[in-house]
Amino acid sequence: MGQMDSLMTTVTGWATLYGVKIIVAILIFVIGKWVARKLSNALIKVMTGREVDEALVRFAGSLSYTALLVFVVIAALGQVGIQTASFVAIVGAAGLAVGLAMQGSLSNFAAGVLIIIFKPFRIGDFVEVAGTAGVVESIMIFTTELKTGDNKKVIIPNSSVLGGVITNYSANDTRRVDLVMGISYDDDIDKAKRVLGELMAADERILQDPAPVVALIALADSSVNFNVRPWVKTADYWGVYCDLTEAIKKRFDQEGISIPYPQRDVHVHQVAS
Repeated sequence: MGQMDSLMTTVTGWATLYGVKIIVAILIFVIGKWVARKLSNALIKVMTGREVDEALVRFAGSLSYTALLVFVVIAALGQVGIQTASFVAIVGAAGLAVGLAMQGSLSNFAAGVLIIIFKPFRIGDFVEVAGTAGVVESIMIFTTELKTGDNKKVIIPNSSVLGGVITNYSANDTRRVDLVMGISYDDDIDKAKRVLGELMAADERILQDPAPVVALIALADSSVNFNVRPWVKTADYWGVYCDLTEAIKKRFDQEGISIPYPQRDVHVHQVAS
């Protein structure tokens, strides 16, 4: 009878001890899972408020929730007395193996996160990256998508985007149009400057602040070259560039101002036999 009482006492003690541990482990899991979900939702809310790409928001939310849940599970298992050191080692080894196998993808992912954080460009900007110029259509987890002027979709790995020079033509509200116009050495320099100034003053898209500039820049081999530099709104850049070039040619023709082009004189000498 005494042995039975001792056995019952042992079983009761064991059940009480491990019952408490199991209850605590369940509480850790339930509360930890709730906290992980809250933190993940908070991250999603912050990224959404910063107008981060929706695909990246979902991926980051899922990744953060999964990582936090792994820590919660490890903590719960440790509470009930399960040795988690080997489990952590297995998870670490698996993570290392996956990381080594996905070096390129992880590099693209990290570059995508940096693009989102530092914002060298946004969706809708006209940029030149990795040797390609186009409008940014999407910033994905691993890639950035551009639409070129001839309506092609170009998909560029984010590591290539961040690893090279990024030129954002839409970053500022205004841009300067740079034209070089040459006239003949026989033409009137003052007249040419006056005509160029009148043409820029007549175009309402050209801004007066900063003021447009016409300056003689070079006495070239076959022409006297002027820098013609008006400032315009970024959206008007190409329209002004093309229209002003055409207007200068037509007006120069009307005013009798010639635009030289390279010429070569060939002299043939008769050699006596």
